[in-house]
Amino acid sequence: MSDTFPTHSGGAFYPRAAVQPKKSKLDLWVESFTTLPRRRLQARPSRIFAWRVLSRGRKFADLTDDQLDAEIKKVAHRLRAARAKPREALLVQCFALVRECAGRELGLRHYATQILGARAVLNGAVAEMQTGEGKTLAITLAAGTAALAGRRVHVITANDYLAGRDAETMRVLYTRLGLTCEAVVPDCSNDERRDVFDADIVYASGKEVAFSFLRDRVAMGGRTGDIGLGARAYFENTQLLLPGLQFAIVDEVDSVMIDEARTPLILSVPPSDAEVEAEASRSAYAIASQMREGKHFRLDRLRRQIELTPAGHDHLDECTEMMPERWRPTPILDDTIRTALSAIHLHNLDEHYILRDGKVEIVDEYTGRVMPDRSWSAGLHQAVEAKEQVDITTRRVTLAQITFQRFFQRYLHIGGMTGTATEAAGEFWTVYGLPVVSIPTHKRSRRRTYPPQVFSRAATKWARVAKRAKELSTRGRPVLIGTRTVAASEAASAVLTAHGVTHRVLSAAQDADEAAIIADAGRSGAVTVATNMAGRGTDILLDDQARAAGGLHVIMTECHSARRIDRQLAGRAGRQGDPGSSEAILSAEDSLLSEFGGSFTNSLSRFGGRATLSVLTKAQSRAEREHVRARKKLLELDEQLAENLAFTGTPE
Repeated sequence: MSDTFPTHSGGAFYPRAAVQPKKSKLDLWVESFTTLPRRRLQARPSRIFAWRVLSRGRKFADLTDDQLDAEIKKVAHRLRAARAKPREALLVQCFALVRECAGRELGLRHYATQILGARAVLNGAVAEMQTGEGKTLAITLAAGTAALAGRRVHVITANDYLAGRDAETMRVLYTRLGLTCEAVVPDCSNDERRDVFDADIVYASGKEVAFSFLRDRVAMGGRTGDIGLGARAYFENTQLLLPGLQFAIVDEVDSVMIDEARTPLILSVPPSDAEVEAEASRSAYAIASQMREGKHFRLDRLRRQIELTPAGHDHLDECTEMMPERWRPTPILDDTIRTALSAIHLHNLDEHYILRDGKVEIVDEYTGRVMPDRSWSAGLHQAVEAKEQVDITTRRVTLAQITFQRFFQRYLHIGGMTGTATEAAGEFWTVYGLPVVSIPTHKRSRRRTYPPQVFSRAATKWARVAKRAKELSTRGRPVLIGTRTVAASEAASAVLTAHGVTHRVLSAAQDADEAAIIADAGRSGAVTVATNMAGRGTDILLDDQARAAGGLHVIMTECHSARRIDRQLAGRAGRQGDPGSSEAILSAEDSLLSEFGGSFTNSLSRFGGRATLSVLTKAQSRAEREHVRARKKLLELDEQLAENLAFTGTPE
């Protein structure tokens, strides 16, 4: 994956990388001291490269439009002729051309730091560019260069909204370069999707590309090699959605390739016995709601696991007749009841999901966005619907599945950008073979970080948050209050209202109003409450009064389950050299402690300050380790499933 421009070694019919053999722990350990330092050194861009691009750009600035178009055609021809290894001078010339076109079409020219970030992506690395450094514009350098070289480029974004927005914004630049650019629209037809993926550069969310890949595998009969794929497409007139997996650039790469990698992607169809499925879900909920923690089951909130006790098994024996006949065998019954218990005790309304129009809609933990097209697998979604007493949807039968880890490994070339990659650098390397390269900021950061405040009670915390927001907004500073859940946003809104603070709320429940709320969040004196603002990929632009008053102030009201998400939230302030500040106002009753705090959680409710902060920090580290373990386990299961089912050809 380290080639600047990959050749079609994955097969001429459907270019993609071959499945790599699984490495032992010893191999990974040795590579961390040998291969990784070498790859990081190779991927780190030279400042001289950026200087040469800027110098060359000054010469292109004097060209007429016709002369510039002629240069673009000339460079594109040379890039295609160079195949996988274009010379440095040719890349300098191409970057300078893209930069000049951006200046003429968008009114924006790439900074030196954006040039360095794009070069790192071409080198097959994760470029860590601080929030607010203009990653969306920087990506156009790498995407435009790769597309001019004849590669089909997928720019992967965190969600569909960002894919459509970025494609619309950057299309005029790509058109000037002689390239086509499209975005995948959710729920479009296969013909429309096929036309979109036929473009030179495609903006899409990770799930849209991954599900298109799964549909292609199903259309081609599952696991067959390139010869089989080509033969079936020719003789059966099967049209695939994707032209292969050649070149991917992942924006907010930690959100897409780390956070979302905890859930497998499953392509499925409805079963034939939907009514019986619904009856089983309701009956299972009725049984589970009678069971008591400690007596009938043990709950491990850290690992999110439920174990039935002997008394629990006896209770199920008494309730067997309540279930449809197909669900009465002991292994099936036990699994169904554990799922119902999980829905009751581990999946909470306004935290893990919301109710909208009588439907259960999942809330993305890391972005705060509703995912109406997603559902939990293995009957969990139906169990939650039974719990909330809404219409039960049909559990779907799996046709194909893949994890994000294994999907992204299939690209011939992949790179990405994010503001927070250091904490996940080890996982990027061991799972994807991607080194992390830090890129300096364009301007020195002026953000000030205040010491965290920790209170014993949540009520005291919220009162302090409201007082602090009122104090700062009165002085003309915009305030962003970051929460982890929809319920926390509602609690913050209630206490702000009680203190007479005018504010707006941005959460999963108000997702459609996002653009308007973000547009006002940088106004002088504005107060905005946002659920998981960190992953939204949007800028809060300050007005002149707000900038003069000291810029945006960010208040974090809970520690997230990963330190880098806290860092993303704080990074909303002080962007591109603007003034700004951030602080954390926490309590011993925060949900992170109840989930990952361990045995001392209850005693902490009497204390605050440094003691509680220390345990919060340890709980956060514990949460990070558990999430890494869960992703690793998911990948191992996915690889094992692929091997077991791979009777012919390469496993997918």
